Amino acid sequence: MDRIIEIASDDRHLAIARGSMEIHSGNDVIGRVPLDDIGALICSAHGLTYSNNLIAKLAERSVPVVLCGPNHMPIGYLMAANAHHQQSKRIMAQADASRALKNRLWKQLVQTKIEAQAAVLETLGKPHIPVGSLIRKVKSGDPENIEGQAAQRYWQLMFGTDFRRDRFGSGPNAALNYGYAVLRAATARATLAAGLHPSLGLHHRSGANPMNLVDDLIEPFRPIVDLIVFRLWAEDNDIELQSDTKRQLATVTAHDLPTDAGASPVMQCLHRLAGSLAQCYLGESQTLALPLAPLPLELG
Repeated sequence: MDRIIEIASDDRHLAIARGSMEIHSGNDVIGRVPLDDIGALICSAHGLTYSNNLIAKLAERSVPVVLCGPNHMPIGYLMAANAHHQQSKRIMAQADASRALKNRLWKQLVQTKIEAQAAVLETLGKPHIPVGSLIRKVKSGDPENIEGQAAQRYWQLMFGTDFRRDRFGSGPNAALNYGYAVLRAATARATLAAGLHPSLGLHHRSGANPMNLVDDLIEPFRPIVDLIVFRLWAEDNDIELQSDTKRQLATVTAHDLPTDAGASPVMQCLHRLAGSLAQCYLGESQTLALPLAPLPLELG
């Protein structure tokens, strides 16, 4: 099971013992997690220490280590340098991919994201047609930025007309940002495990972003975070990014989504998506392995 582990206490030391990550407080071992069960490690405590052997073993398993700043938001990622036996072949194919291929694949990602957004709105009993009706308007490469148009409608229908997404905001924005950080770490792991380079994106092409591809592949899964955050916010409009909130957001990768092969956890869907992208780069496939639109019952 791929678990997202966050260490938020200053007096903790992380080490490796018998194939597990041990969590120490002083001279006492207070927790132990098998390395193969860890999907990502989030380090958000200033006084946290860890052994180099542990970080190396996590890298061997393509487990990203997320380093957080004083506001508990990610400021860095430690990732494996060689995670797949065909990594060189796949990265060369990735680098040589045509713009036409990238545009077609980006269209698939955008359509799936909008479909999921509409499903979330329907689950919440909110108008979903204004968002869902935009799916058919998405063209190769999304030159008209239908993704952005859908997002504008989506956020207002979900949180109200006064709501604005803010990467550095408080309240529901802080919860959304944390949930996306968890999801981004899981997506990074899947990307590396597939032998792809995280900075060579399909749509995102910032020279300052080492995670361009990760930020492409994460898009269809963001609405799962949105749903979790909305329900927390509906219970308490003064939602804050506290331990209980973060624990619930850390479960995002365990939620089941419908796929052609049956219901699968988000983490497994991410691995399938990254693997299918590698096949597209190699000319072995034309379509991405994306989850189907979640039905209200499945998201309920």
